[in-house]
Amino acid sequence: CTNRIYQRESFEQAPMYVAVMTYLGFGIVTLFGYLRDFLRAVGLEKCHLAQERDEQKDFVPLYQDFENFYTRNLYMRVRDNWNRPVCSLPGPVFDLMERVSDDYNWTFRFTGRTIHNAINMGSYNYLGFAENNADFLKTVADITHQYGVGVCSTRQEIGNLSIHEELEELVASFLGVESTMTFGMGFATNSMNIPALVGKGCLILSDELNHTSLILGARLSGATIRVFKHNNMHSLEKMLREAVCSGQPRTHRPWKKILIMVEGIYSMEGSVVQLPEIVALKKKYKAYLYLDEAHSIGAVGASGRGVTELFDVNPADVDVMMGTFTKSFGAAGGYIAGKKELVDYLRSHSHSAVYASAMSPPVTEQIIRAMKCILGKDGGREGERIRQLAENTRYFRARLKEMGFIIYGNDDSPVVPILLYMPGKVAAFAREMLERKIGVVVVGFPATPISEARARFCLSAAHTRAMLDQVLHHLNEVGDALCLKFSQRKYSPRPDLYEETDFELDS
Repeated sequence: CTNRIYQRESFEQAPMYVAVMTYLGFGIVTLFGYLRDFLRAVGLEKCHLAQERDEQKDFVPLYQDFENFYTRNLYMRVRDNWNRPVCSLPGPVFDLMERVSDDYNWTFRFTGRTIHNAINMGSYNYLGFAENNADFLKTVADITHQYGVGVCSTRQEIGNLSIHEELEELVASFLGVESTMTFGMGFATNSMNIPALVGKGCLILSDELNHTSLILGARLSGATIRVFKHNNMHSLEKMLREAVCSGQPRTHRPWKKILIMVEGIYSMEGSVVQLPEIVALKKKYKAYLYLDEAHSIGAVGASGRGVTELFDVNPADVDVMMGTFTKSFGAAGGYIAGKKELVDYLRSHSHSAVYASAMSPPVTEQIIRAMKCILGKDGGREGERIRQLAENTRYFRARLKEMGFIIYGNDDSPVVPILLYMPGKVAAFAREMLERKIGVVVVGFPATPISEARARFCLSAAHTRAMLDQVLHHLNEVGDALCLKFSQRKYSPRPDLYEETDFELDS
């Protein structure tokens, strides 16, 4: 089963001419950037960016001019593709406020028009819980009337509500662990808890594609950080062996702790962690494992319990299980789960637990009602949304491969990156898709390697087959118009993959 999951991962390399054209494109825009900087320096072009005042010339500069080169000359030209204002519920479809720029994206102005019913292919609304159905949200409304919208205190003071404890018991039961603790912010769940677990004299082995929150938490901890190649067990074992044999630099004393940090699903690659192998290595070398399931909890596994269920790994083998409620559960916040001793320790030592305000009661109830829906405790069918998400994911990925796009990641991953490569095509793709009333997220350097710019699609259980077919139809046309079908592999159509009954049988 494990080998079958790994075999469904794809990271096809682009043809050589695509790489050459990508670097050539960046070279051209960089040359024009230097030309524009020269024109600004001689006063022929207006500089819109923040500059030091004349009376501050003798101060250490707040802004480094060269460091802003990319923002000033490359990003600014395509800035209209990001931060688009949404003026409706960001569900499977949404409304956008139309805006235009008269100065090449330095400033924007609204036209007063609204782009209605654009298909949302960018939100992490994996199970479709970003909804405003009054019948579904009745319990959330009742909790708001009972507790209000804010607690205005920390859990340690007078912000510990019975509904918080109910949520933690439900999450622990859902994950199959002894205890859990919830936090009001997903990013802070990583960045504020890792420093409480490791410190000076400890070693963190971090996957090279880990999220910024994990990286920040590792840096704040003061521990030594070493980075291993993405999902590469040889690279990880080499570092583990060296750490155990050599110990700390200079003194060669044993490390106090060795912590392996990985994610369940990597949000830019769509790849799934090789969990069974990592668990085997952490047991062999007596290390600890920190698993971030922000994108995998609720999204993979037969009943949505994440990568531990996908690989049939005992949750007790993962020392620290972290996840967020901001994606599959349509809410906000995060959790740390594991042994009771771990959670009790964090309640008194985590900065996020001691100083941050407790989770808002309506948000807490939203998570509870979403989890009960997943478990079938609300009168619905258990796992219905998870099966729908799996069906949408397989269908969408298979169709993209048939069309000739290069897509990354695992066939079970609802995160679907389509490689665009060239900087000019990134902007053209996003603008063309919006013209067709499809909202997409495009990502480029520095969030990705300079030669691997992409569009990242996120599938949802709320997407209907008609919506996906409409998106695929426009993707096919835009892919032909912009010459984005770089794949050199041949995929034979298999209509049997798309039969509704097949997915019912699989589940």
